Amino acid sequence: QVHLVESGGGLVQAGGSLRLSCTASGRTSSTRSGMGWFRQAPGKEREFVAVTSWNGRDTDYADFVQGRFTISKDTVNTVDLQMNSLKPEDTAVYYCAASTYYSGSSNRNHYDYWGQGTQVTVSS
Repeated sequence: QVHLVESGGGLVQAGGSLRLSCTASGRTSSTRSGMGWFRQAPGKEREFVAVTSWNGRDTDYADFVQGRFTISKDTVNTVDLQMNSLKPEDTAVYYCAASTYYSGSSNRNHYDYWGQGTQVTVSS
């Protein structure tokens, strides 16, 4: 099993920044494909935000990111999401996810492990 724990969420004003972190523990060797971030706003489906390959060399972002977010892997078992120029519509619970087989997928069904989520609230 792989355990993912997110941190770094909170309340920020529009235009502000937050940095989310996710740490993986357990049998992390089974998830050496990709790690990503998804988000879910109230009443909406969980949607893709960003993904990185296991070695951090390849990344992909949702269209709505528009250069505001950066995903990075500082260590083998951590993945961060730096979010700048936040907008009220970015308000959601943000989830870290890890995939056993897929590297760089934006499909939430390709992810085997999920964190508990961290709330991000952007006020106008």
